[in-house]
Amino acid sequence: MSSLRILVADDHRLVRQGLRKILESQAGWVVVAEAGDGRDAVQHAVDLQPDVVIMDIAMPRLNGIEALKQIERRAPSARLLALSMYADEAYVTRAVRSGAHGYLLKDSADADLIQAVTAVSEGKSFFSPAVAKVLLDEYVRQLAERGIADRYETLSEREREVFQLIAEGHSNKQVAALLHISPTTAETHRARIMEKLDLHNTADIVLCAVRKGIVH
Repeated sequence: MSSLRILVADDHRLVRQGLRKILESQAGWVVVAEAGDGRDAVQHAVDLQPDVVIMDIAMPRLNGIEALKQIERRAPSARLLALSMYADEAYVTRAVRSGAHGYLLKDSADADLIQAVTAVSEGKSFFSPAVAKVLLDEYVRQLAERGIADRYETLSEREREVFQLIAEGHSNKQVAALLHISPTTAETHRARIMEKLDLHNTADIVLCAVRKGIVH
């Protein structure tokens, strides 16, 4: 069985050590490096090309958001999990749009960390329940303020299936295989979904899905 190679980036040594202990309690999981600031995190990610990067948002020398952006560009195969004390929508939105596939709160239980790393390593998304609730509450509030209906309800049954698969991290080719349709048809569904929901990229789809409680 191949190992899951993980990079842990946090500016507190005790936090890093705690994360390492939890992660390496799982069979086949190994922390290949630790980083105490954003610049070191990027360099380790480039040099080691880990499978998963756990990145604290509040990092010295280079903040976690910018580090995520650079790692996404320079180590594209890595799956990115943001770690933060803050559950507000602004932080979550910035993290996802910087490449994060998941967002975990620092006060989460050990089991949530394991679940989060497992999910992102499998190409799925993960958001702490408290984060998902904040996004959902804010989404409902904005709809009420604007007095508009939820555009998600305008999607067809097939479009909703495609929407969820995209939000879970599947590519057009994977969506096509799972739904037994052609890649061209999958791309067409994606385009229609984005048009109907006024979304502009995959990050927007993920955020929308979390707000709807469709992915977690």
